[in-house]
Parts: sequence; structure tokens; C-alpha cells
Amino acid sequence: MEGKLLAAKTKSTAPNRISFAKIREPQEVPNLLALQIESFDWLLGNDAWRARLGKNERPDRGEIPKTSGLEEIFEEISPIEDFQGSMSLSFRDHRFEPSKYTIAECKERDITYAAPLFVTAEFTNNVTGEIKSQTVFMGDFPLMTPRGTFVINGTERVVVSQLVRSPGVYFERTVEKASDKDIFTAKIIPSRGAWLEFEIDKKDFVAVRIDRKRKQSVTIFLKALGWSNDQILAEFGEYPSIKETLAKDNVSTQDEALLDIYRKMRPGEPPTKEAAQTLIENLYFNPKRYDLAKVGRFKVNKKLGLDLDLSKSLLAIDDIVGAIRYIAALHKGETL
Repeated sequence: MEGKLLAAKTKSTAPNRISFAKIREPQEVPNLLALQIESFDWLLGNDAWRARLGKNERPDRGEIPKTSGLEEIFEEISPIEDFQGSMSLSFRDHRFEPSKYTIAECKERDITYAAPLFVTAEFTNNVTGEIKSQTVFMGDFPLMTPRGTFVINGTERVVVSQLVRSPGVYFERTVEKASDKDIFTAKIIPSRGAWLEFEIDKKDFVAVRIDRKRKQSVTIFLKALGWSNDQILAEFGEYPSIKETLAKDNVSTQDEALLDIYRKMRPGEPPTKEAAQTLIENLYFNPKRYDLAKVGRFKVNKKLGLDLDLSKSLLAIDDIVGAIRYIAALHKGETL
């Protein structure tokens, strides 16, 4: 009898609220979970995302991406090649098997609510052209509940996004207390990859910091990229700080500049021209290691007055030149 009473109490519902207000609310409360759930649907590329893609049900937040998040990730990392480039491994056609347990069962068993992820792996011999394909198990992928939460080891949790600085180019002015002089800095921050920082110190020396390592002369860095003294003067001759920095560097050729940079970034290793070129290319001009993302490219274009395509996610010479000109102009006292 007591069990029936408990069951009856559980099934009871709260009375419906009746509003006698004459003025309606100007705007209904939106579905606050939609952003998280729809984003996770896009990551998985599930049926709910495909249905929205077919109906284009998101006019207020722009066009729905045509490629799922996992597809973009696998396309980004594929192919994975060996050092000689003779073998490569690619991933495609991911799929999920149904979860073994329901959400309630995962909470009862203290396990994670997840689904097994399988992908098609293609191993290619680039010399002979032979391709071997196999479906492989990548691991259990945590799933989001309809409440926008995750069940991790039986506990329901909410994933909170970390606030990080958006990719783009940033300029800053600080005052050096000892000399009371302005110090100007510029940072090109990618979505993924090495930072590139420029600084004009109290002695009007223009330096560059590659991948947050030791400071080096910005003119030596430009020479390592293939610029000559005449090209540097033609581009930056109107700025005294650049001219003074150029006069102080003792490097005359690209090879010398590359070796000088490599010695400072890899002290203790034997410097070679090829190793130095590979180092710089991998830091800023390799799509597998550097990515400005569309947001970063848009912000760099807007700040530096460039018109590069938003799909160009690698660092461009125009970005470097624009950042140097901007910081040199600030140091000169020009308003941009």
C-alpha cells in the first residue's frame, strides 16, 4: 500500500500556471541548450545534424557547416607520412556503434556514457601505389545527454569552455619604469602553432621572438626569409628604428641569417642551412603545424589592412611586413 502511495506521489504533476497579464513578453526565452547540443551534433556528424543541414534550420547564426567536426579533424591530420614519405596513413568514414548502456545504467554502474568510434584506415605505399584498407576501433567517445551534460564515471558533469585569447594580431604599449620610455610589442597568435612576437625596446632596437624563444634582430629574421638590405630599406626606410636595427646587425646573406637564428633557437646542435630552413618552414609555413583559422585570418586582415583569402590559414609574408610596419609606425608616433 505504501509503495502505491509513493508511486502516486511520484506521478503527480504541478498545476498549470495561468497568466492574467495584459502585456505579453517581448521575446520568448530561447533554448539555452541549443548551442551546446547543436555544436556536439556537428562534431559527431549525426542524424540530427544532417537533418538541420538539409533544412538549413539556423538562419539566425549563419550557414550550417557542410562538413562535420570529426571529418574536418581526420582530413586535417591525414595523411600521416613517414620521414621519407614512402608510406602514408589516412583516416576517413568514421561511424559510431550504439552505446552499450543507457544514461541511467551508466549512472548506476559508475561508468562513462560513451559510444565506440570506428574509422576506415588506409595504409598506402607511395612507392608501389598499393593501398590496404581496414576498419579500426579508435576508442569510446563520450556522448552528450539531451540535457547538454556528460556522464563521466557515473557522475553527470558539464564541460565549461576555457577562455583563451582569440587568434589574430595584437599590439601593446607599456612604459619601462627605469627609463620612462614606451616599449611596443606585437604578437601574431595562431589558433595552433608557434607565436611570432615583435618588440621595440628602450634603445629603439626592433627584435623578434620566434616561438617564444630568445629575442633576435628583426632584420636578421627578414634576411632569413630571403630579403636583402636594399629590400628592407625600400620597405621600412621611413622608420628610424628599423634603419638603426639594420645598421647594427652583422649578417649580410640569407645563409648567415639562417645559421644565426638556428644557433639561438637550437643551442648545442650543429647549425646547417637546411636544418634552419626546415625549422622556420615547420613553425610558420607548414599546414600540419600552423593554423591561423578563419577567425585569425579575418582579424589579421582587418587590423593590418590586408585582403588575403580567409582560407589562407598559414602565415604570409604580408602578415609579417604589416605587423612590423604597424609597430614601427606606433613607435614613430604615427596614428594608424
